[in-house]
Amino acid sequence: MYFRRSVWLLAIPLLAAVSFSSEAQTRSSAKTSKQSNPTTAPAQPAVWESWDTLKPENEDFSILMPKDASTEITKFDYHKLELNARLYMSAPATGPVVAVASMSGIKSNPAAYSDFERFNSYADAFKQFFPSKVRKDPVTKMILTTTKQFHGYTGRVYKLNVGDLSGTVNAYVTRKRFYAIAVLNTKKDDALEEKFLSSFVIPDKPAEQKIAATETTEPNAVAQSENNEQGRPTRKPRVETEGTTNNNGTTPTANANTTEETVDSNNSQAQQGTPQKKAPISGGVLNSKAIYLPAPEIPPGEKPGVVMVQVLVDEQGTVIDARAVSGPPNLQTAAIVAARLARFLPTVLSGEPVKVSGTLAYNFVHSN
Repeated sequence: MYFRRSVWLLAIPLLAAVSFSSEAQTRSSAKTSKQSNPTTAPAQPAVWESWDTLKPENEDFSILMPKDASTEITKFDYHKLELNARLYMSAPATGPVVAVASMSGIKSNPAAYSDFERFNSYADAFKQFFPSKVRKDPVTKMILTTTKQFHGYTGRVYKLNVGDLSGTVNAYVTRKRFYAIAVLNTKKDDALEEKFLSSFVIPDKPAEQKIAATETTEPNAVAQSENNEQGRPTRKPRVETEGTTNNNGTTPTANANTTEETVDSNNSQAQQGTPQKKAPISGGVLNSKAIYLPAPEIPPGEKPGVVMVQVLVDEQGTVIDARAVSGPPNLQTAAIVAARLARFLPTVLSGEPVKVSGTLAYNFVHSN
């Protein structure tokens, strides 16, 4: 009897200990399971929570930028010019780099160079200035992919690689400034790129003022039109004689005094010292006649091919018009850009410089 009581006295504490240990294990297992399989993930901060609209003083643009973005105002030499640059940028140690570069110093001067050449100079200056701001001694590659209109201004889109970063640059040039909006990342993020680039806003391009035509007392004379987009005034058209054919293939009607009026008009222009402009001459394939012919780069992922570009060269040897006439469509933009940069010696006919029409052949190969 005494033995049975002793057994029960020992069994009760043992059972209580076992029950407590089992409950503790159950609680521990439940806690571990809850940690390894959470029902709800912690909310991630929105990408744009720490961003705000940036509208710097003395600038015409606004854009969505991180609140910790830095501002740098500097000058740098570009060939024989000193350019002013303002850089608004966010470049964290990890994550995307977003920036706006604002430049000035290359004034609009159609008499000395075209708007196309001015844009090219600014883009080249940006390529020299910007990469060192995000990486030290980086390998840089910037390729034009397309052109577009933006608030009345001509814009270009480039693919930019700076070291391990890659992304897109939208560039625009106004009468006073050049803007390059860049977003770079170590991984592709289309949503971030589209959000940042599309937030850039500048005022619409002002409407150009038209210059009133000057009246003349000459019979059948046509008043000089307003300046063209390159800043060069158009010439007074010649009055054709009966039986000749216009450029559009139609035959003009003329009265008996037409020939006399033409002579009088020519004599008047000769007395005023205004030489008659000759029509462009055909030069055929012009590759061998160029004194400067930059080679285009084949866009990434594109197959090699040959693109023919029709060009018009002015009296000074500058390409003033270029358009692709054959070749793979994805290679034509790069060929046109290269063609516009080509330079030639002036062509002289009968002692006067003349325009030349011809073609340039561009053979895209991977080694380029």
